Amino acid sequence: MNTYELKQFPTDKELARTAAKDFTAQIEQANQQGSQLLVALSGGRITKQFFIFTMEEIQRSNTSMDLIHFFWADERCVAPEHPDSNFALANEFLFEPLQLKPENIHRLKGELPSEEAVANANAELQKLASEQNRSAELDLILLGMGEDGHVASLFPNATLETIQCTTPFLAINNSPKPPPERLSLSFAAIKTAKDVWVLASGSGKETALRQSLKPGAPETPLARVLQSRGTSSIYTDLNLT
Repeated sequence: MNTYELKQFPTDKELARTAAKDFTAQIEQANQQGSQLLVALSGGRITKQFFIFTMEEIQRSNTSMDLIHFFWADERCVAPEHPDSNFALANEFLFEPLQLKPENIHRLKGELPSEEAVANANAELQKLASEQNRSAELDLILLGMGEDGHVASLFPNATLETIQCTTPFLAINNSPKPPPERLSLSFAAIKTAKDVWVLASGSGKETALRQSLKPGAPETPLARVLQSRGTSSIYTDLNLT
C-alpha cells in the first residue's frame, strides 16, 4: 500500500515556491537543533525553479547553510561544467548565489570512470556520517519523475542487480535516456532516507504519476519507491482529482 502526502498546486511556480519554503523550514529546524542535514538533489526544469525560489528564501530569511551538506540523487557521466550536469544546474542557481562552502558540496564526479565515481561517493557519504557518529542515511532526497515513472536514474525494467543494490550509490550503464552512463542513488538509499519529496510537474507525466499512485500500482520506479517507504511527499501541478 502506498503511503504518501499529495500536495497539489495550480501552477509549477506555486509548486516550486512552496517546496522551497518547506525546504528552508527544514534547514532552519536543523540549525535550531544544531544537527547536520544531508540532502540529495536532482536536476530538471522544475528543480531549476525550486533552486531559484530556495535561493531567494534563504537570502530573505538570512538562513545559515553551514550545517547543510548536499549530495545528488543522480548525475550524468559528464564533466561538472557540462550543460547536462545536474551539479552545474545547482551550482549556477543555488550554490554560487549563496556562496556555499565547497566542503559542504559532495557532487557525484561524472567525469571519472563510473565505478570509481561510485566508490568515491559511497566513501564520502560514509566518512561524513562517521565523523558525525550517525548512520550513512540521507535526511532528505528531492526527486523528479520522468514520463516513464523513473526517479533518479532508476528506470523501468531495471536489472535485478540494480534493484537489489545495497550501497547508497551505484553505476547505471544502460540508461534508456542519453547518456547511457549515469550515477544514481539506489532504491535502498531512497527507502531508508528520512524524507523523500517528489516534484512532479508537466502534463506529459500525468499518466505515469497516476499509475504510480494507484494501490497495487505496476512496478514503475516511483511506485517501487513509494511502496518501500513509510511515507513520502508528492508535490505536483497535475490535477489528479
